[in-house]
Amino acid sequence: MSSDPREELRLLAALVHRGHIEVPAAESLAPRLQAGEPLDALLIEAGHDADWVAKMRRTNAGEIPEITGYEIGERLGVGGTAVVWAALEKKTKKRLALKVLRPEMAANPAELKPFVEEARLLQRLEIDGLVKGFGVARAGKTIFSRLELVQGRTLLEVLDDADHGAFEEAEALAMILSAARTLAALEAEGIVHRDLKPGNIMITEGSKATRVVLIDLGFAATSGAAGKAESGTGTVAYLSPEEARGGASADSRSDIYSLGVSLFQLVVGRLPFESSDDREVLRMQVMESLSSPELKGRGFTPHLNYFIEKMMAKEKEHRYQSWSELIEDIAGQIEGAEDLDFTRGRGTRKRRR
Repeated sequence: MSSDPREELRLLAALVHRGHIEVPAAESLAPRLQAGEPLDALLIEAGHDADWVAKMRRTNAGEIPEITGYEIGERLGVGGTAVVWAALEKKTKKRLALKVLRPEMAANPAELKPFVEEARLLQRLEIDGLVKGFGVARAGKTIFSRLELVQGRTLLEVLDDADHGAFEEAEALAMILSAARTLAALEAEGIVHRDLKPGNIMITEGSKATRVVLIDLGFAATSGAAGKAESGTGTVAYLSPEEARGGASADSRSDIYSLGVSLFQLVVGRLPFESSDDREVLRMQVMESLSSPELKGRGFTPHLNYFIEKMMAKEKEHRYQSWSELIEDIAGQIEGAEDLDFTRGRGTRKRRR
């Protein structure tokens, strides 16, 4: 039990925020908390069960899940439908990541179905560079999936780190190439990702070689699956023009566009199309040409400009038509085996002698 009135007030606020206590009741308790009375005793006095009070304290008002057989650790990530926690599986002593579906989502079949489908898809797939899944389970009213615990940070977290910022060209291309190879393996399984962005790509940290890992298949679909007529699928800032218009079927060329946006963001440090209004971003994706003085003013190679422009072509017929085509170009550039001859058309490859 905390003796700090400020900590007690924070827990009381969390109880209100999560709907466990009504605002008037909390307002009546606040002055007594500030005077130094313990929250647990006040809650019991107000008619709450002692076991419930103890659980609310253990779980920070229900924020931290309690799942039989697991010791829950730090929170790893928060999404619109689920929260990811580090956990120790007590029986096996194995460290995992548990993706816990929010309670309000678990009660909604429209949200529950894709959560379960993603868990089963990750369990089925054996692809290097894709987070491994170990199935979906239920503990009481809590629904969760068991995932490989990837030790590292998302590319977005690295970008947001003031000590790091934008990536060097060679480093960014190496990570995009690794992600593209994973996506090529997904394409071979007939799967389109549909939510590519730096926040869904992790890099491991430690003494071993860096590993690039895709961590989310929440919007994945079979190639050619119909899209929503009224909107695109995925995160607005990374949608291809055809997805931004709505109704686009699942297509790897849309994923290639999204990975192009991600490459731009990695090397420039910002998104190519930005606005506080999502509708304006969608309009820009469809109508405005890519323009970036940073790409031309920071000493980047013509190859990088070409990769980004071709990946982000407005018409999907003008983009790379497959992951293998993109991989060939970027790998050739990284390995120094090929140059792109811009004098013979857009990106004609020629071998070095």
